[in-house]
Amino acid sequence: MKRTLNLFFMLTLVVSFSAMAMSPRVVPGFYVEWPNHNGIPTMLEVGNRLECIHSPFQKIELYQTTQFGTMMVIDDVIMLTQRDNAGYHEMAAHVPLIAHPNPKKVLVVGGGDGGTITQVLKHSSVREVVLCEIDQTVIDLSKKYFPEFAPSFDNPRVTIVVEDAAHYIKTQKDQFDVICVDSTDPFGPGEALFTEEFYKDIAAALTEDGIAVTQSESMFLYTDLIAKLYAYNRAMFAYASYYYTVVPTYPGGTIGFSFCSKKHNPFDHIDAQRIAALGALDYYNEGMHRASFQLPQFLIDRLVTG
Repeated sequence: MKRTLNLFFMLTLVVSFSAMAMSPRVVPGFYVEWPNHNGIPTMLEVGNRLECIHSPFQKIELYQTTQFGTMMVIDDVIMLTQRDNAGYHEMAAHVPLIAHPNPKKVLVVGGGDGGTITQVLKHSSVREVVLCEIDQTVIDLSKKYFPEFAPSFDNPRVTIVVEDAAHYIKTQKDQFDVICVDSTDPFGPGEALFTEEFYKDIAAALTEDGIAVTQSESMFLYTDLIAKLYAYNRAMFAYASYYYTVVPTYPGGTIGFSFCSKKHNPFDHIDAQRIAALGALDYYNEGMHRASFQLPQFLIDRLVTG
């Protein structure tokens, strides 16, 4: 009997993983992300699919997960969950804003879920936040399914621009103290946000001591892309680097950002009082800020060699 049960279990696994190879969602009770996996698919236990909408730009799905709250998926790639998004949004916002001594005007590119602007608004020095999102449907669904972010869209300091950021940023010269590029991955609508031309436009849109951070993928899965972006940035900015954070529901469990600064390095203006004034946070603190720039040797070597 025990042998029979073991054989049945093994056959079940074989059938399940064979099916996984053919479809992004075939394991009963789980969502499996394949398109962005680079050999490491991400699998998350889910309950109901709450909504599926095809916007003019992309397919957007919302799921209720068993352990991570509501999850948004765009074009079969996990964007965020309620449980672990702080590792991404807090590091995307607070690292550049704390590195800048007096940020007043901020641009968030992408970020239609509202998570990054929610963190940016915690900085009292910030007088204006421009959210440039190509897809109004993402904003509408985020308001509906992520109530913790919804109030930020109506904050009087926030201006929403529904436009392709690659075009919008060309019209903005010397405008922003900080730019946070909260983009999707380097394919589909987000592909234009990983080009040298876009980074030149970022540099032009920043003020004379401005800082930009851009979503730059996992160091383990996109090493070549990170090296290419670093090569762009060290030619355009006084300080260029890469830092990373931990997000369990992203491929490989990590994701990083390019740090691009015209004047300020990431550490000179870290202020414990400014950090404390942000209130309760789930991920970011001074130690995480400093530690996130400590890179493994393989990536240091790759950035040096180009």
